[in-house]
Amino acid sequence: MKTLIINGSPRIGGNTSIALAEIIKVFEQENIEVEVVQIGNKDIRGCISCGYCYKNGKCVFNDPVNELAEKFEAADALVVASPVYYASANATLIACLDRLFYSTHFDKTMKVGASVVVARRGGLSATFDELNKYFTISGMPVASSQYWNSVHGCEKGEAKEDLEGLQTMRTLARNMAFLMKSIALGKEKYGLPEQEEGVATNFIR
Repeated sequence: MKTLIINGSPRIGGNTSIALAEIIKVFEQENIEVEVVQIGNKDIRGCISCGYCYKNGKCVFNDPVNELAEKFEAADALVVASPVYYASANATLIACLDRLFYSTHFDKTMKVGASVVVARRGGLSATFDELNKYFTISGMPVASSQYWNSVHGCEKGEAKEDLEGLQTMRTLARNMAFLMKSIALGKEKYGLPEQEEGVATNFIR
């Protein structure tokens, strides 16, 4: 099984990486392949709603988003992680996710999703909710933990002192592993849920 982790922090080896390291450790114990891509320090612009992806199957901007698309399609689960800026995720990560989810037309149903947020003090739950919305609009089950998936830390390395936060990360990883394996067994026995043809309703006529 494969999990793709997108690290939205611009800091290499920062507190977001410390939180993710706890998840990776459990995944390795569960024999789940993990790939981490750090995009917070990349030059990624936002969607311009040009429609190119609907005709060509990929985003018009040939940057890390198109590379992530192939990895996302091959993965059984996706973890997105971000530091908190003004009670929101890193803008580079949001630009990346907007384009990644909009430009990829493969079926994401039953790929497991989880978000991880890191902050000095506040804005964690708002950012957590913001990131989970990408999963819940895509038919992706959202894995939970013993608490909201958050870790505290300001200066580099301080996240190591948040023992409850790190435990929350490990619990999240174990729950994700169980959910991924359960879904794989369910697919074999029952297949994916039946899908209706999409209906688009506009409220202004």
